[in-house]
Amino acid sequence: MNLQKTEFIRSAVRASDFPRDGLPQVVFSGRSNVGKSSVINRILNRKNFARVGNSPGKTVHINFFAVDETFYLVDLPGYGYAKVSKTERDRWGRLIETYFTNEGLLSFGVMIVDARHKPTADDCTMASWFQESGCPYVVVANKADKLKRSEREPNVQRIIEILAIPGEVPVILFSATTGEGKEELLHLIFDHVEESR
Repeated sequence: MNLQKTEFIRSAVRASDFPRDGLPQVVFSGRSNVGKSSVINRILNRKNFARVGNSPGKTVHINFFAVDETFYLVDLPGYGYAKVSKTERDRWGRLIETYFTNEGLLSFGVMIVDARHKPTADDCTMASWFQESGCPYVVVANKADKLKRSEREPNVQRIIEILAIPGEVPVILFSATTGEGKEELLHLIFDHVEESR
């Protein structure tokens, strides 16, 4: 699969904008400041493919990218960003919920959390949406390069407990800076894309 052959398809603001052509859809979600764009850039080997901003909350629609005409990489708006109006946050929430409740779209989920911190209430909501969708997903604990060796295992356990992650859901320590976890994540994505086709 040629990850360099990735192109922007569209930004969705309502359910009628979601592509429904049968291609698998791999969804990336995470809090506004969790480094979601950096994770996407790292796995695609592209420097500025997904916009990385100094101010979080840059993704305000659901963005669809076609990867080698094989699957869609779906970039959800970052959640939990305080400097956006409540109306706007509520709109994002409704849009994301609409995506999750539309049958036949989501093939595989990538939920990104911060490896350093306790998951938030918004993270718990997102984890429950993935679980209720019935689709396979992975939890990516980003910023692992900022952890001491002694913090790695306890922090993963804390994420599993707070988000009530089922045993079959992998939790990957990841670093968009060093590339740690990249191959493992790509392997999971490719496996699920193949199964979905």
